Amino acid sequence: MNPFARYGLLRLLLSGGAVILLAGMLVVGTWISKELESGYIDHLGFLTSLYMESFVSPHVQSLPGNGQLSEVDRIALDGLLSGTPLGRQVVAFKLWASDGSVLYSRNPALIGRKFEVKPALASAFANKIHSEITDLQDPDNEFERERSSRLIETYAPLRARNIGTIIAVSEFYQTTDDLERQVLAARLRSWLMVSATTLVIFLLLAALVKRASNTIVTQQGELREKVSQLTTLLAQNEQLHERVRRAAARTTALNERFLHRISADLHDGPGQAVALALMRMESLADVCGNCASSIGKDRSVGDEFRTLHSALQFALDDLRAIAGGLHLPEIEQLSLADTARRAVRDYERKAGLAVTLTVNGVPEAALLPVKITLFRLLQESLANGFRHGGAPNQRVELTRSDGQLVVEVTDSGRGFDPLAVIAGGHLGLAGMRERVEILGGTFSVQSAQSRGTVVRASLPLAPLAEDHD
Repeated sequence: MNPFARYGLLRLLLSGGAVILLAGMLVVGTWISKELESGYIDHLGFLTSLYMESFVSPHVQSLPGNGQLSEVDRIALDGLLSGTPLGRQVVAFKLWASDGSVLYSRNPALIGRKFEVKPALASAFANKIHSEITDLQDPDNEFERERSSRLIETYAPLRARNIGTIIAVSEFYQTTDDLERQVLAARLRSWLMVSATTLVIFLLLAALVKRASNTIVTQQGELREKVSQLTTLLAQNEQLHERVRRAAARTTALNERFLHRISADLHDGPGQAVALALMRMESLADVCGNCASSIGKDRSVGDEFRTLHSALQFALDDLRAIAGGLHLPEIEQLSLADTARRAVRDYERKAGLAVTLTVNGVPEAALLPVKITLFRLLQESLANGFRHGGAPNQRVELTRSDGQLVVEVTDSGRGFDPLAVIAGGHLGLAGMRERVEILGGTFSVQSAQSRGTVVRASLPLAPLAEDHD
C-alpha cells in the first residue's frame, strides 16, 4: 500500500522527521558527552599538575646535580604522598627521567628501572601536559593494576628553579570516581538540553509541515475541481465534435442527392429543350439548307443554319457531360474495393488509359459518406492527373492503418508547385481537401516540376454514433 495514502503526508513527514531528529539528538548528545569527558579530564589533569608543581617541584631540585634524588628528597616525597590530601587523591606516583628511567615511585621495585619512552612521556618533556584514562596495560603499571582497572593518567613537566628547564616528568594516577560523577551530571544536563532543543525543533517542524500539508490539501482540492471541469469540457467538446462529424456525413450524402437532382433537372429540362431545338433545327436545315438567300456579307441562310446546328449540338454535349459528372453511380450497396474499382473503370473508359489499382486490408463495409468521398476523390485526382500531368503510370492504392482508410493516387507526370496552385485559386484540390476534412480525415499533396504527383488522403472508418437530437 502506498504510505502516502495510508498515513497521509503530515504523518509521514512528521514520523520521518522524528526519526531524523532523534538520530541527530543521539549523535549530538554522544558527541557532547565525549567532549565533556575529555574537557574534564584535561581540566583535572591541569589543576592537579599545578598542585604537583607547587608541592613536588621543591623536592626534585637535586636532580640537575647528579641525576638522582637525594635521600632527603625521597623521604620528603614519601611523607608528602602519605597521609596528606594529595596522597589520598593520587593513587600512584612516579618521577621519570628523559631516557625512560624511573627516578621515584611509591613502588620501590620500580626505582631505577628503565622503560620505553612512551609518546605521552615524550610530550611532557616537550612541555605539554598529557592526561587520559588508561587501562593500565603498560609494563610499568604492575602496581597500579592491583589497585584498579581504569585510572586517570597524567604526565606533567617539573622545572628547575631560576632557569625553568624541565628536569623531570611527574606521572600520577587518580581514580575515575569524581570524573564519573562529574561527567554523569554534565551528561544529564547536556542530554536534557539536547532533548529540549530537539523537542522545540520537532514542534516547529510539525507546525511548518502541518501548514504546508493544509496548503497542499487545499491546492489538491482546487486541482481536482479544475480537472473535473476540464474533463466535463473535454466530454462536451467530444460530443460537439461527434455531432459535427455526423452533420458533415449527412451533408455529404445530402450534397450528392442534391447534385443528382441537379443532374436530373439538367437532363430533363434544358437538355430536352436543347435536344428538341436541335431536332427542329435539323428539319429546318433540310428545307433551308440550300437556300441561297444572303443575310450578311458572304453568309447565306444555309450557313447560318449549319452554324446554329453545330452550336446547339456542342451545348447539348456539354449539358450531358455536366449532368453525367454530377450524377453519382449507385454505390450504396458496393464495398469500398468495388467503389474504387467503379471509379477507376469509369475513368479508364473515358480517358482510354489503364490505371493500376491495389487494395490491401480494406474492410468490405463502410459508411455511405466515406464511399462517396472515396469515389469523388478518385474521380477528381485521376482526372487532374490526365488534364495537367499527362497521366503516365497512374496508380491507385487503398490500405488500412489505425482505423483509417488510406488512399494514394500517384503518377509520374509533369508535376506542379502545390503552393502556386493554391494561390491560383484552383477548385479541384480545394474541393478534394474539403470533402476529406469534413469527415475528420487528412489530405495532402506532394508534387514538384518533372517529379510527378502523390495525392494522399485518410478517411475514418469508425462508425459514427447515432444522433438522437
